Amino acid sequence: MLLPMEEESKEQLQEMSFWDHLDVLRGVLIKIAVVLVAMAIVFFALMPSIFDNVILAPCRGDFVLYRLFEKVTAGIPGLPQFSTDGFHVELINIQLASQFFIHMSTSFWLALVFSFPIVIYLLWTFVAPALYEHEKRGIRRAFAFGNLMFFLGVAVGYFVVFPVTLRFLANYHVSAMVPNQISLDSYMDTFLMLIFIMGIIFELPLLAWLLGKVGVLKRSFFKKYRRHAIVLLLILAAFITPTGDPFTLTIVFLPIYLLYEISAWLVKKEPDRSE
Repeated sequence: MLLPMEEESKEQLQEMSFWDHLDVLRGVLIKIAVVLVAMAIVFFALMPSIFDNVILAPCRGDFVLYRLFEKVTAGIPGLPQFSTDGFHVELINIQLASQFFIHMSTSFWLALVFSFPIVIYLLWTFVAPALYEHEKRGIRRAFAFGNLMFFLGVAVGYFVVFPVTLRFLANYHVSAMVPNQISLDSYMDTFLMLIFIMGIIFELPLLAWLLGKVGVLKRSFFKKYRRHAIVLLLILAAFITPTGDPFTLTIVFLPIYLLYEISAWLVKKEPDRSE
């Protein structure tokens, strides 16, 4: 049964013509463009400081993860000792316009990431009038959870996955006669790729919840294929961090496996047929 306010909202929505809907959508898209441009301008102005203190921070030995690994391995006998002494990655620029275009593109990508909740909210204001109240509640929860998990994945990518990968690849040599000279373009491509991949991977619990809601996915699936999942996730962790160190492999594997268990918990349990 519809509430009076819901009935009134539906009637108003039905009275709007196609061009009225298009006009409302255009207004929403203009607001989104304004938000993105404004945030991109802010990030463009702050980019030198962001590069020095955030983006390039994993290039220095005093990065927070390296100092944490050094303390942990020093206190556990038998583990390879992790050292921060002397680690520093020098980047080079080999194309004339690269620094300018990276300045521009990074400002845009950061604006897109940090304005993502605002963009989704503005789109929500366009869609919401066509939904019932119980549908709105479900989408609000999914929106909040999805944003939380995406930013958590970005944080794991920045603080864990990318620094471990950078340290391994920067110190890897196929031959002592071939020194590593890392270009700025290569560094930024890897930086953005790993961080966004982790953000997307952390959306898997939300995807599992949605598939469970429509009846495609059952909790028994996770129980049945748990052993297979552990093997596949270990391979994925080894691919993300191609190191032979079991400590760093475990550091990457545990958050991904935790996502698997969270996904299983979010999917509704089937009723017990024996009852």
